[in-house]
Amino acid sequence: MSPQSLSEPVLPPALKPGDTLGIVAPASPFDRESFDAGLRVLESMDFNLVIPQSIFDKNGYLAGSDRHRADLLNQLFADPDIDGIICARGGYGAMRILPLLDVDAISSHPKVFVGFSDITVLLDFLVQRCHMVAFHGPTVTTLGKADPSARDRFLLALSKPEPLSLSAVSSQVIQPGITAGRFFCGNLTLFCHLTGTPFQPDFSGGILLIEDQGEAPYRIDRMLTQMMMAGCFDGLAGLALGAFSDCGSAGAVHRIVVDRLGGLNLPILAGFDVGHETVNMTLPVGLPVQLDTYSGTLTFAGPAVR
Repeated sequence: MSPQSLSEPVLPPALKPGDTLGIVAPASPFDRESFDAGLRVLESMDFNLVIPQSIFDKNGYLAGSDRHRADLLNQLFADPDIDGIICARGGYGAMRILPLLDVDAISSHPKVFVGFSDITVLLDFLVQRCHMVAFHGPTVTTLGKADPSARDRFLLALSKPEPLSLSAVSSQVIQPGITAGRFFCGNLTLFCHLTGTPFQPDFSGGILLIEDQGEAPYRIDRMLTQMMMAGCFDGLAGLALGAFSDCGSAGAVHRIVVDRLGGLNLPILAGFDVGHETVNMTLPVGLPVQLDTYSGTLTFAGPAVR
């Protein structure tokens, strides 16, 4: 594992009732009805919400200009009155703002940050560039229709300074074993598109959980093949699979994973409730974790918040 991967990640302060969440839209515009439903869920958790009017900006398939979206994220991190940040939605566009993010300002103000899908690139940026724990979990627009178990997990992960674990609901062992490493989690398509950029993740010595939506099996094959040829999986300690929604059968996805990555001889476990489904369990990215295919679990070595 690289020296960067070995550094202890900074834990954000735990959220508590009455804390203030800032809402940011770093990617695409969002559906207002789904957004309002998610706000009601956050309010029911006793959070105060700061909703900058500018997050409703639209620039085609983007929620405003790149500079606007980056500046708002930088500002919310720097604002001492904001205790945590949750993304309105994913979509597309977060990658475009990576060069515009202020590493020093963000690193100086660690706080809870949550999102998934296109937000994968921001989670990885916070972990690898800012050396802090970030959270792969629901956005505002998915919280409203989220399963109650996913809402409970969301609140638990962000507010309780206790070690977390997650069991694979339909545990499917692709390759057996027990392994440990730093946890990475996100959308396969986004990880693939970071390949070859200055923001390409370093998974060496890590445990990687991937998920995706609406990708044909051959495209999953192509992405894994590209990443494998680029050396992205060199030194990977373990692999976990979340939901691959509308990507063909689970069996087809598993066969592709075995064909492409089976030769790495590392533990691979599928069946985790993480991804584009109503059950999307919140997980801390950047923490040490153990993957155990025999018990079908991911077990984090320590708390995700302080």
